[in-house]
Amino acid sequence: MPHELNAKTLSNLPSTVQGLKYDRSKVTAGIVHIGVGNFHRMHQEVIVNRVLALPNQEHWGVIGAGLGNSNSSKQKAKDLKDQDGLYTATEFSSDGSQTTEVIGSLLDYLLVPDEPEKFLDVLASPNIRIVGLTITEGGYNIDEDSGEFKLDTPDVAEELKTNKPRTVFGYIVEALDRRRKAGVAPFTVASCDNLRGNGDTARTAFVGFAKAKDASLAEWIDKNVTFPNSMVDRIVPSVGSKQLEHLNSLSGINDKQPVYGETFLQWVVEDKFCNGRPELGEVGVQLRNDVPLFETMKGRVLNATHSVLAYPAILSGIELVYEAMDNKPIYDFVTRFVNEDTLPILEGPPGVDKKEYTQAVLDRFSNRAVADQMLRIGHYGSAKIPVFHRKTIETLLKDNGHIDREAFSLACFARYLEGVDDNGKKFEVVEPALSKKDWEELKSDDSLGVLRTSPLAPLKLDKNERFVEAFALASKTIAEVGVQRALKEKNDGRW
Repeated sequence: MPHELNAKTLSNLPSTVQGLKYDRSKVTAGIVHIGVGNFHRMHQEVIVNRVLALPNQEHWGVIGAGLGNSNSSKQKAKDLKDQDGLYTATEFSSDGSQTTEVIGSLLDYLLVPDEPEKFLDVLASPNIRIVGLTITEGGYNIDEDSGEFKLDTPDVAEELKTNKPRTVFGYIVEALDRRRKAGVAPFTVASCDNLRGNGDTARTAFVGFAKAKDASLAEWIDKNVTFPNSMVDRIVPSVGSKQLEHLNSLSGINDKQPVYGETFLQWVVEDKFCNGRPELGEVGVQLRNDVPLFETMKGRVLNATHSVLAYPAILSGIELVYEAMDNKPIYDFVTRFVNEDTLPILEGPPGVDKKEYTQAVLDRFSNRAVADQMLRIGHYGSAKIPVFHRKTIETLLKDNGHIDREAFSLACFARYLEGVDDNGKKFEVVEPALSKKDWEELKSDDSLGVLRTSPLAPLKLDKNERFVEAFALASKTIAEVGVQRALKEKNDGRW
């Protein structure tokens, strides 16, 4: 019979599962994390769990928080509360072997719409010294053209008008204001999202919101709160019913919220914490002052290549990442993209071999044991593509480089938005960054509609004759012969 997971059962775990290496009853919260998705729980929580096993680190436990109010958000909150914040994390090596451990660093989980005042009280507590964020690449509400925080989005405008928090910006700025007025030191705001200069972006967002509320508060935040830049990396697939059943069969635990991923884990962060930090360096975190170079390399190699891999694969009816890597036309296209279009114009961090890093990324994609899902990679493309492809596209156009593969990738993305693969099978399209007006544009007769959607319009690709020509040819070829044949012909240099 499966083993239940909660505080009472921690001392009686199955022998195949690693338990906690610290006394959880002595752990107190020093961190709040907003956006407790699978990635966070398989990345930052795993690291904090290791920190808690070190001497004198018991004050760095985590309180998780979710701002969503969907049925899935409510279910996650209930599940984690039922399990006293405990869950299992399973790592799969490329040889198929795995290890499972219980993570105990998450002490509580708040569904913020149900407990807004309690959440503010927690954030304002002197014990909280770091607030982490995983709110997605597009979650910082920054105008692509001006680089400024957008004050006219409905939720932001409403909370500025009513002075009642409802977004991450409203809650954090209100909590910092309460700390300022009470003479309590501020907390560090640590973005862990996949975007270059995530700390700088977070500063722009929160200071921008605060400025609209109170200029003196904005000045205090800008002067006293630190926003370290960081780079986070680990492949963490979604967990559906099939994966949940498999993970629990391996562990022997009836875990309602298990997570899994590869063995690789990397976190590079600036050592800029205004109110102290855990002993992160003792558990493998790299504390460096050249984080932007790591961010750029990861974004333009791993994340950008993920996108280039995803859309041809989805259109080909391929469901798993390793299956896409086994597909020769897709593999050849992807490897040429990263080796010929990306690496020659990419500056890597000192001491890091770009070619070795790239090959390691491709090997990680091929991990059959992880079996990452293609749709997970493809979803939110309208938010990811401008972040991870912009610099490569701009440089290739400026230097008269080969733009065909970027154009082909965007043509595949446009076709993906139709929600039907080349075999006529429908699939789910998840693109919250696209507005109603964007969808109207996509459904029009405009062949360049995708390039004119609000997330991609700032790239101005629809106004670049060379890109438009390459995009139109790719779109026409895919429509006429399908993505697999189009890829074969492209790789063979036939068009």
